[in-house]
Amino acid sequence: MIRINLLPHREEKRKQKKAAFYALMVFGVLIGAAVVLVVGGYNARAITIQEQRNKAIQDAIVVLDKKIAEIATLKQEIEALKARQQAVEDLQGDRNQPVYLLDELVKNTPPGVYLKSFKQDGQRVIVQGYAQSQERVSELLRNVSSVSPWLEKPDLVEVKATGLGQGKTAKKVVEFNLIVGIKRPRDKDQPEDGKPGKPGESKPAAATMANASSSAAARP
Repeated sequence: MIRINLLPHREEKRKQKKAAFYALMVFGVLIGAAVVLVVGGYNARAITIQEQRNKAIQDAIVVLDKKIAEIATLKQEIEALKARQQAVEDLQGDRNQPVYLLDELVKNTPPGVYLKSFKQDGQRVIVQGYAQSQERVSELLRNVSSVSPWLEKPDLVEVKATGLGQGKTAKKVVEFNLIVGIKRPRDKDQPEDGKPGKPGESKPAAATMANASSSAAARP
C-alpha cells in the first residue's frame, strides 16, 4: 500500500488563499480610496462652482444697491424740482389773488353790508364791516360758502350790535368780523372731499352765526 503525504500541498493551498485574500483586501482599499478621491474631487469642484456663483450674485447685489441708491437720490431730486415748480406756479397764480378777492367781494356782498377793511394773510382773508341786520351777515356767509368759486370756509369770529353816527342821525347796525379762505388757481376746481358744494351746507353756519349774534346783541 502506497502512502502519499498531502500536508505540504495543503499548506501551499492555505498560503495561496491568504495571499489572494490580502491582495483582494489591498485591491478593495485602493478601489475605496479611488472612490473617495473621485467623490471628494467632485464635491470640491461643485463647492468651488457654487462659491463662484455666490460671489457673482453678491457682486450683482452690490451693483443693484448702488442703482437703488441712485434711483432714490433721483426721486428726491425730482420731488424737490416738483416742489420748486409748484412754488413758482403758486407765486405766479397768487399775483392775481387780490384781483380775484376784490371781484368776489364785490359780487357776493349783499345790499345793506358795508365792508370796512380786509387783510390777506396767506390764504386767509380777515374781513371787517357793518351790516343793517344779522340776516345780511348770514346772506354774506351763504354767498361766500356756496356761490363764490374763489372764496371758501367762512368763519365768523365776532358779531355785535353797535351804533354809527351821533345824536339823531345815529343808526343801529351790526358790526362783524370774519375770516374767509381764498383758493389758489390750482385748487379752484377741486372742492373739499372731491364733492361739489351744496347751498344747503351753509345753513348750519348761518344758523350758528345768527345764534352767536343774538347772544352778542343781548349782552349789555
